[in-house]
Amino acid sequence: MELFFRKIGDGPVPVIILHGLFGSCDNWLTVGKNIAAQLGPTFSVYLVDQRNHGRSPHDAAFDYQALANDLRDFVGQHQLANPILVGHSMGGKVVMQYALSYPGTFKKMVVVDIAPRPYPVHHAAIMEGLKSIDLARLQNRQEAETQLTKYEPDAGVRQFLLKNLYRNDQNEFCWRINLTAIEQNLPLIGAEITSNHQVEEPALFIRGDQSKYVRDGDWAGIERLFPNATLATIQGAGHWVQAEKPVEFVAILTRFLVQ
Repeated sequence: MELFFRKIGDGPVPVIILHGLFGSCDNWLTVGKNIAAQLGPTFSVYLVDQRNHGRSPHDAAFDYQALANDLRDFVGQHQLANPILVGHSMGGKVVMQYALSYPGTFKKMVVVDIAPRPYPVHHAAIMEGLKSIDLARLQNRQEAETQLTKYEPDAGVRQFLLKNLYRNDQNEFCWRINLTAIEQNLPLIGAEITSNHQVEEPALFIRGDQSKYVRDGDWAGIERLFPNATLATIQGAGHWVQAEKPVEFVAILTRFLVQ
């Protein structure tokens, strides 16, 4: 599977960034440019669309091992030596799975606002809302926004979700995300990342202090798998740390990457 990506910079040290569920590489474009600017010419930043998201291919298989294998293939296809891996939410779990499955193939890893523990399925309302939008009859994006309001009260979340809506070459509305595969595999996306092995490479876990995704009690489980991990907490940030506190996020991330 050849994943769609955007590249910023041409340095020899690759940084690969993976988005979360319902996201795409475009969500990271502004932050990615800021990261590249702070890191300088030694680095290059790859923003990747994971399978069933963005402009990457759709496939019925959708679990963390499949996503980690996609990342392995991406690294091989582009001949990226010892990349630094960054992932937010679902993307963070992909990074964890990759690190445990393919040790010694990367330099460092950064996980943003997610722990290896299992998470209950909590996207049912969002899935129902997205499926309720009749694409065949949809006239404009505002109609989709109005319909989605019945299922998701947060305007920012609605805007994030509707970035997946686009017009194809026939001027028809379509979803970039694979709603069927995502819905069928939601329990797998909430699954725990487990292993009998440990990852020795340096790891940074970044969380927002207002998010419930990484709690103090999660740290013991993180250290069991990633003994060389450190934790950074950004004040005033929720789950979308990089979007809510971009200056603080980029500063913490780039400081870790250049160490």
